[in-house]
Amino acid sequence: MPKSAPPLDLLLLPTWLVPVEPAGVVFKAHGIGIRDGQIAFIGPREDALRRGAAEVRELPGCLLSPGLINAHGHAAMTLFRGLADDLPLMTWLHEHIWPAEGRWVDEAFVRDGTHLAIAEQLKGGITCFSDMYFFPKIASKCVHESGIRAQIAVPLLDFPIPGARNFDEALHLGVELFGDLRHHPRISVALGPHAPYTVNDEHLEKVRVIAEELDAPVHMHVHETAFEVQQSLEQYGERPLARLQRIGLLGPRLQAVHMTQVSDDDLALLVESNTSVVHCPESNLKLASGFCPVERLWQAGVNVAVGTDGAASNNDLDLLGETRTAALLAKAVAGSASALDAHRALRMATLNGARALGLEALTGSLELGKAADLVAFDLSGLAQQPIYDPVSQLIYASGRGCVKHVWVAGKQLLDERRLTRYDEQALHASACDWGRRIGAGLHE
Repeated sequence: MPKSAPPLDLLLLPTWLVPVEPAGVVFKAHGIGIRDGQIAFIGPREDALRRGAAEVRELPGCLLSPGLINAHGHAAMTLFRGLADDLPLMTWLHEHIWPAEGRWVDEAFVRDGTHLAIAEQLKGGITCFSDMYFFPKIASKCVHESGIRAQIAVPLLDFPIPGARNFDEALHLGVELFGDLRHHPRISVALGPHAPYTVNDEHLEKVRVIAEELDAPVHMHVHETAFEVQQSLEQYGERPLARLQRIGLLGPRLQAVHMTQVSDDDLALLVESNTSVVHCPESNLKLASGFCPVERLWQAGVNVAVGTDGAASNNDLDLLGETRTAALLAKAVAGSASALDAHRALRMATLNGARALGLEALTGSLELGKAADLVAFDLSGLAQQPIYDPVSQLIYASGRGCVKHVWVAGKQLLDERRLTRYDEQALHASACDWGRRIGAGLHE
């Protein structure tokens, strides 16, 4: 670098630097420099120290990677964590979750639940998440205040929901929010038709038209269960994915969440349309929804990201744990121990997530000019020793408790495992208060 290059704001010197792009690379004795919230330098430690920086942080025993990207969730549902466990999807939805939402979900619920979710995610190394829940404007304010990065998917259903009397009102509010946040540095807005079985053709056509006009992403539960596919065949004479193709919704803007049922024709549609799939293995397992064939999709060229789903069906927002589950499950489903190796699993939880959300030019990998969205994992513990491949130890031998530092756009949001913008005691008290109220209501 020329001597005239301006000094860095922050220089980080980890034991291992994993950029994710290029794939499979692990740098030792390297540093990464941040200036104005962006990655301004990546290179050998000696060169990094010669650059000069306002602050230098040594990170011994740490693996520094792009921040994790949780590509699907329902943030405020943290307040329903454990409310209706061990039930199949439709029973869980119709008899428990939807009635609870009808009674409890308001702006205060979304505000407190979203802040709780953001705090949990930051402590787990997540720097960006996709949220699909009611009162999206409130959720976006929480994201703005917290410093995290997010996609806010505006929920759209054929029937009234908290905050919108009908589909058209929800869509109008979504378009308005898209305009308000178009230039926000950390928040993007997507349209979120809930699922093929809750949104009719006429409304899906409206979503397609608006998404094309705004160039907005579309986030949707698709092929979550075999029952959903069978129901679509009976009602429409076609599988949900084929129906979305007929309407014109398949394409690089679509984020198809779950996809546990994938036929050869489905796979061809995903490949031809360049549609991304968001895999939520633990929610799928807990609700017995099925298995997404991740390795088959990956080998065919489909972009596969990973998400936690909501805390009411998981029951945590632990993307590192989710990624480990995804890697293990992929091997069993594919019948191959080589399926979804550790390095590809980390890529699925970072760059693939960014690509699914349309943010790959901004985040998801450690490259010059990208946002400094970073997580430092402490691999110095006994449970990680000895270390032959630090990425394997991260995926297979580590938990989210090893997350030590988190930066989003160069701002440190977790320092020595402590949140810098949240009062954890206040969050705890708020969650317990909601729990008492909702729990008492169960016995009325």
